[in-house]
Amino acid sequence: MAYYKGIAAAGLALAIIAHAKPLTLNRRVACPDGVNSATNEACCQLFPLVELLQSDLFDGGECGEEVHESLRLTFHDAIGFSPTKGGGGADGSIIAFSDVETAFAANDGIEDIVDAQTQFIAANNVTISPGDFIQLAGAVGVSNCPGAPQVPFFMGRPAPKAASPDGLIPEPFDSVDTILARFSDAGFSAAEVIALLASHSVAAADTVDPTIPGTPFDSTPDLFDSQFFIEVQLKGTLFPGTSDNEGEVESPALGEIRLQSDADLARDSRTACEWQSFVDDQAKLKSAFADAMKKMSLLGQNVDDLVDCSDVIPQAVDLPASAGPHLLPSLTMDDIEAACDDTPFPSLTALPGPATSISPVPAS
Repeated sequence: MAYYKGIAAAGLALAIIAHAKPLTLNRRVACPDGVNSATNEACCQLFPLVELLQSDLFDGGECGEEVHESLRLTFHDAIGFSPTKGGGGADGSIIAFSDVETAFAANDGIEDIVDAQTQFIAANNVTISPGDFIQLAGAVGVSNCPGAPQVPFFMGRPAPKAASPDGLIPEPFDSVDTILARFSDAGFSAAEVIALLASHSVAAADTVDPTIPGTPFDSTPDLFDSQFFIEVQLKGTLFPGTSDNEGEVESPALGEIRLQSDADLARDSRTACEWQSFVDDQAKLKSAFADAMKKMSLLGQNVDDLVDCSDVIPQAVDLPASAGPHLLPSLTMDDIEAACDDTPFPSLTALPGPATSISPVPAS
């Protein structure tokens, strides 16, 4: 009897297989340039644009100032979205209505990259929408930073219809309550907020303290690594420039600037453990950032109307073998202000040598 039950089960399995739908394979289409291929033919037009971005906007593929500013622009355009207050999200309104949005206090200093991208679009007869261009530039730019993930990119956003309302972009002097509430309004969890802050691992501040433009948030602004999450957790001991700037608190090293909002989020019970989880988990850092960036890039958009062109985004190289989570020279684990009650802060050692000053990110 068991034998016949086995035969019957096997026959049923074969019948299911015979009637199952065929697997869908992601077949690639050869592009007209004879070099590249894409999963969707519509994406082929982007490969020459990616090359131009690398050569003309990103200084030949560097993880430099224009990358940092382009990544900032993806956020400042997209977060202009609220189910109750309006805004088109990731629609390019910050370029199309730059005279309005660059005047917002939270967009202080962003006019430089808005102008640079606007000029690039005009000079190269770019035909994709401003919303598409901003997200493409951010995804391509961060791929120049060793250790970064491949950030998803979708094409097909319509032209923006109006400027975003003011007051939707979080400020560095906002409380954790205010920041989490603003992100929650836009559909983000507290964990996703921390994931998005990985962008500060390849970022610098120009206007928080205008006396020291280009001051990075961590000691490795040309690497997408976890140093930002480590160094914000260190005791603040000094201001790298002047000491009376709104939204700035003391940092652990000369040449490094710390935002009040970053310091508070690293130490708040709602976010501290997620913050700490990135310290020694580069794979999680990359995955969480890519997922959060994808979600942000689709704010205000219907993904069903867009084409997934993620395969045009270059793959970043891995972090160099010499890179890895560490403390700044001359510091010890006693300098860490651990805030996660669930797990101990990972044990780290300091780089050898005396304390040094961190160099500013050079202007392009």
